[in-house]
Amino acid sequence: MRRPDTWWQTVEPADADAQRQADGQTERHTPQRYSETKPEAEPEAEPKSHAGAGAELLSMTIAVPMTVIPRKRRGVELVLILFALVIALGAYAIVDFNVIGGISPRFPYLAGGCVGLAALAHIAVRWRLPYADPVILPCVIVLNGLGLTMIHRIDLINSPPTQGARQQLIWTALGVILFILVAVVLRDHRPLQGYTYTIGLSGIILLLLPLVPGIGIAKFGAQIWIHVGPYSFQPAEAAKILLSIAFASYLVEKKDVLALAGYRVLGLDLPRARDLGPILLMWLLSLAILVFQRDLGTSLLFFGLFVMMLYVSTERPGWVVLGTLLFGAGAYFGYLNFDHVKVRVGAWLHPFSDYDAYYQVINAQFGMAWGGLLGTGLGLGRPGLTPLARSDFIAAAIGEELGMTGLMAVIMIYALIVARGLRTALQCREPFGKLLAAGLSFAFALQVFTIIGGVTRLLPLTGLTTPFMSQGGSSLICNWVVVGLLLVISHHVRKPVATVTEINSAETQFVRAVS
Repeated sequence: MRRPDTWWQTVEPADADAQRQADGQTERHTPQRYSETKPEAEPEAEPKSHAGAGAELLSMTIAVPMTVIPRKRRGVELVLILFALVIALGAYAIVDFNVIGGISPRFPYLAGGCVGLAALAHIAVRWRLPYADPVILPCVIVLNGLGLTMIHRIDLINSPPTQGARQQLIWTALGVILFILVAVVLRDHRPLQGYTYTIGLSGIILLLLPLVPGIGIAKFGAQIWIHVGPYSFQPAEAAKILLSIAFASYLVEKKDVLALAGYRVLGLDLPRARDLGPILLMWLLSLAILVFQRDLGTSLLFFGLFVMMLYVSTERPGWVVLGTLLFGAGAYFGYLNFDHVKVRVGAWLHPFSDYDAYYQVINAQFGMAWGGLLGTGLGLGRPGLTPLARSDFIAAAIGEELGMTGLMAVIMIYALIVARGLRTALQCREPFGKLLAAGLSFAFALQVFTIIGGVTRLLPLTGLTTPFMSQGGSSLICNWVVVGLLLVISHHVRKPVATVTEINSAETQFVRAVS
């Protein structure tokens, strides 16, 4: 078979051209491409003779490997970033024109800040991760910019306007700083595999930290926040990253044991009973989140993440079936025993049966219906009628002012990020990076699916944030770290690997015969 990155060429002595001119030979030898293994029928290469004055130089054709280096694609990334900035800043300017009749005096400062942050992120990638995926960063920038635009549009509804967009820009700056630190300091994801249980324990502590009296606070019925001084933080976002790393490292070590089959039921190999400990532990942890923190979305996210990574590592569909049954049982238990779960299921199935209780979902449906296919236009709708339009229901605001077309375009950008992440996982040559890239991409996809599915009534509301678009620092900063990790892994996947090929000394021997 041929290797696409190997070329074979004819190599001659340095003075071969001069010798050829002396002999009256003017034609030049062009490199040719041959198969890596010589066919048996091919005759052996015979020495070529170059006659000279009193000496005869014999040269032989030898094989020299030449590695084709993959293209870095940083120029493509730069063009896409400029295009993303034009879309985001153009949308921001359109909002100003349609609401206040002209460009806001703060627009030049905001544009300068956005361009500067995008430039710093691109320079960090170009400097430290030159072979990273060129599509993920521009997609993130356009999503972050559109989220900033929609928050600014909702700010202008109030009189005087609120400062949500300004605060979101500060969170964006912090997220980009952490992204640059990951790219510059980490550079290689593989050393993280040595801290399996330390990182896993840290993630579980962060996940359960809101239950600690004194620092844990409840907002909108969910106990998922901690309050430190004047700031509040949602630790589950950071726990998502830590547990993804811990799951990947653990499953690399235990995948051979967990892949063993037990009983066979209806043609499906179920896992052995002795191997059910990890999935039962994660199921109990997800139930604890549902019961004590009253957060269905976080419970679904972490249990789904573990089951997916378990399936990727073992390639056993039985784990997926078992995980689905366990989560279904837990969700049904929550529906029977907790009122907040009943409210969300009622808003999903029968939203118009109780206008006061399901006011938020009903207004979101009316807004998207008013927007129709192409939307009312940026700044021309009334997204402020929906409670929490700048955070949980920002997808409904986009559907109202950009229409179903704009909302589907946003979903396709999310899908592109997930596809590039999964492509990185498929191309990764070592199991830890493969599992980590797949886990981060799946967690990102599951979060987008559950929140947009809840807003559009495809699923019950879960309370998760829309990545890079919803207002809030916890989700925004941690998702920038996720992007940094994906780019680190993709850099190691795409960069060329140094190889050394032995050349037979008999094929490289030159003989000078004196007449």
